Amino acid sequence: MQSSDAEPIVRIRDLKKNSVNFVLQNVDLSFANSFRRVMMADIPTVAIDMVEIETNTTVLPDEFIAHRLGMIPLVSTLCDEAMRYTRDCTCEVRCQFCAIELRLDVACHEANKTMFVTSNMLEVVPTTRPGPFHSFDPEETGEELTKRVENFGHPIGKDDPDVPPILICKIRMGQELKIRCIAKKGIAKEHAKWSPCSAVAFEYDPYNKLRHTSYWYEYDARNEWPLSDNAKEEDPPRDDEPFDYNAKPTKFYLEVETDGSLGAQEVVQKGLQELQTKLANLILGLKPEPPENDAFQSGGGALTGQPNGHEPPAAGGGWGVPPGGGGASSWSPTRAGGGATGGWGGSPARTAGGATGAWGSSPTSGGGGGGWGSPSTAPWGVAPTGGAGGSGGAGGWGSPAAQGWGSPSAQANGWNVG
Repeated sequence: MQSSDAEPIVRIRDLKKNSVNFVLQNVDLSFANSFRRVMMADIPTVAIDMVEIETNTTVLPDEFIAHRLGMIPLVSTLCDEAMRYTRDCTCEVRCQFCAIELRLDVACHEANKTMFVTSNMLEVVPTTRPGPFHSFDPEETGEELTKRVENFGHPIGKDDPDVPPILICKIRMGQELKIRCIAKKGIAKEHAKWSPCSAVAFEYDPYNKLRHTSYWYEYDARNEWPLSDNAKEEDPPRDDEPFDYNAKPTKFYLEVETDGSLGAQEVVQKGLQELQTKLANLILGLKPEPPENDAFQSGGGALTGQPNGHEPPAAGGGWGVPPGGGGASSWSPTRAGGGATGGWGGSPARTAGGATGAWGSSPTSGGGGGGWGSPSTAPWGVAPTGGAGGSGGAGGWGSPAAQGWGSPSAQANGWNVG
């Protein structure tokens, strides 16, 4: 049984230009699978993204040809440093830093002959700006152009006799194809044409000791399901060996095959870097934010007062505790110049005197008071007595008096005074 604290081990079994076969040990299953997915979908490459067809007299429609052009692998060595994403570039549409222009202009003029249009006929030309002015700003500079290899953006195998070209279409005499292509940088999460891998084989537990796979068979699973070459790396199971419910896979067999846009070694190295970056960003996002050192936490110069912007009371008072002594209360703002206040159970006082009123009693305009609907000294509909100084009784809700609720005139101490 492998120790959980053992260092990860990578053992390369076979390495070629566009493929690598290696064994990954002492890692978790989730890490090995994440590594596989990152190599397939998160490494940037260059691929044809926009096709402008000027002439097409072939038997294939425009969309069919555009799709075939997009799937042609282009040389993308050091793509992450040698090219910008279009979304990150400062240009309006495209420029030499975020786009590569290719042209295809072929025609068949020979009778009784079929002409094969291949990827070798695509020519990389200087990138032009759309519109009447095709030149770029001379002050715009960047290091991307200096990091590109000589054949960056060219179709793979171009002018290489050992690599067969990719067939685009076939044309006969009188047929013509004239196209302008714009290649951009992207990843396979956006479209599969940006994937540098054509296949990534991933296997663990070739003998199925962990029973993660349920074999369908007629008579004998061992005879009907052949073993892969990776089974030579492990010991075969014994019939008398008990099943370990806590066993976990620690040895993984991977084989990465690229489409030629990137080398196998670069794909593996870039995949590890991308996975490390993702995990680092995840750890950074899970860290708690440091506390802010401001006046509220330092203790000096902190603001004091009632919460939620309430005015501070004149004296101590409880939540609903009736005022006493100085007549102060908590939370309920004072509206008068004197000590008359009201708690949650009492309405704020509006006078300069010491009178108070509960929520169930109307505020007084002077020294006396009555309930909200209390007739006090005057019945319903009878005008209350009392003037600017405020003395006497209170009126009802619908009192037509000048001092009542509906009075259009302002009073010195009445409800209509701000």
